[in-house]
Amino acid sequence: MAVGTQRRPVPALGEGLARFLHYLEVEKGASANTIAAYRNDLQQLADFIGGKLGHEASWGAVDRALIQDFVLEMRRRGYTDTSVARKVAAVRSFFSFLVAEGMVRRNPTDGLASPRINKALPRAISPNEVDELLEQPARRHTPEARRDQAMLELLYATGMRVTELVSLDVDDVHLGPAPFVRCRGKGGKERSIPIHEHAAEALRLYLEEARPLLVRHRGETALFLNRRGERLTRQGFWLILKSYAAQAGLGRQVTPHTLRHSFATHMLRGGMPLRDLQELLGHASIATTQVYTHLTRDHLREAYQKAHPRAS
Repeated sequence: MAVGTQRRPVPALGEGLARFLHYLEVEKGASANTIAAYRNDLQQLADFIGGKLGHEASWGAVDRALIQDFVLEMRRRGYTDTSVARKVAAVRSFFSFLVAEGMVRRNPTDGLASPRINKALPRAISPNEVDELLEQPARRHTPEARRDQAMLELLYATGMRVTELVSLDVDDVHLGPAPFVRCRGKGGKERSIPIHEHAAEALRLYLEEARPLLVRHRGETALFLNRRGERLTRQGFWLILKSYAAQAGLGRQVTPHTLRHSFATHMLRGGMPLRDLQELLGHASIATTQVYTHLTRDHLREAYQKAHPRAS
């Protein structure tokens, strides 16, 4: 039976999956997006195993050969190496949990090789391109444009993730003499990020002139609102960004993560220490932040090639 075909879930498989997702939410404090990704990947595995073993299926009956068959099926269906590697990582974590809980006696993923992937470096746009992007909403004088200006300025000023941006509440913004924003990152970890005056001013104008026109319910806490007066979603932000990127002539170069990548690259090139950048970005590991050093080294080499008399 093909993966993804609707079928009645095998009870033994559903129980283990439900317990693992509950563990991620309650004990690990995983975000809703992370839990949804695990649910999707592991449900595909459960469907595959159910198709192979029928109603006799159980997690304890899974061996390495069956996992390898699942990986091959994912490849056959056209998933990229990155996606397959993510699914294998999810399956490893799941079976480690099942072993720890005593639900299975052995881990069939032990010794299982993950697909090799070439890690793509983040894309960054130049400071001039950022300026052009940020200029787009400034050319309009509507409540939505004020909101968009504040969002784009804040995203580039802080390097926060888009999920963190749309999760902000009004009380998370502090616009005193030393303005900063408090956001909650992966695992619910909080961090405070200073913001420059351009971003602070855009937020002031939005809060004073635009948000009161968008809000519909007195008790609404969300900072950024859509036309219905509800919290703006990631998808809503993506559509807004896509429109402004097209107006700025940047097109497909810009994605929801572009301003975060650009912030990190520009801060490193400006001399910010890697450890400080790690804290601002909310990376748990310095290794995640180090990917940006490749970008700054490329920039340094280009400057070297242009400047050195014998390099041309």
